[in-house]
Amino acid sequence: MLVVIWGVIASTLQSPLLPTPVEVLDALVRESGSGALWHHLGATLARVAVAFVLAMLLGTFIGIAMGRSTATNALFDPLLVLLLNLPALVTIILMYVWFGLVEVAAVMAVVINKVPNVAVTVREGARSLDRRLEDMATVYQFSRWQRLRDVWLPQLFPYLMAATRGGLALIWKIVLVVELLGRSSGVGFQLHMAFQVFDVASILAYSLAFIAVVQLIELAVLQPLERRANRWRQPEVAHA
Repeated sequence: MLVVIWGVIASTLQSPLLPTPVEVLDALVRESGSGALWHHLGATLARVAVAFVLAMLLGTFIGIAMGRSTATNALFDPLLVLLLNLPALVTIILMYVWFGLVEVAAVMAVVINKVPNVAVTVREGARSLDRRLEDMATVYQFSRWQRLRDVWLPQLFPYLMAATRGGLALIWKIVLVVELLGRSSGVGFQLHMAFQVFDVASILAYSLAFIAVVQLIELAVLQPLERRANRWRQPEVAHA
């Protein structure tokens, strides 16, 4: 329905600022056929993957430490508040100024912007861990690995999934800004180049390709993972 409405409005206006769906599809096929779409989409996905893994690992470690230790929470909380309120654009500019227009600076800017969100979310999960399960693990002499795998992770999983979904949503946006400001590849760079010549069809083509990848990850990875990890809750729900 939205595509039909878009096509009708675009055909009526006949404006280069609002191309028809067919024109956008032509641009998508052209960029795909030349290989440019796959090159720049791959560059963006690589940056997203590296930044996401680093941010989740660091944020989870910090969040668990803050949730389990009052002293650690008191130490890191002011810094988290500062980073949460620091605009992403400022972080990106500072990383480029301090380290130059290099890949490391781009990834660091994304990680610094995301770690506080993960840490705050996981901290709340660590605070809500069931003390009775902790006592059970102590009685049965669980190793550190067993305690992490069988006691902590099942309880932390909803918080980790919330951090994952929120993290991807935020990282996608920040990576595009990072590419727009200081990289020579990626979807953000291509959007910037298309903007320079007011090529709206290419802007929409790259945006739609990017959205399609995001939706694919959500449907093929995140939702099945969430269903699989929550299977242990189903018998309890059914019994209730």
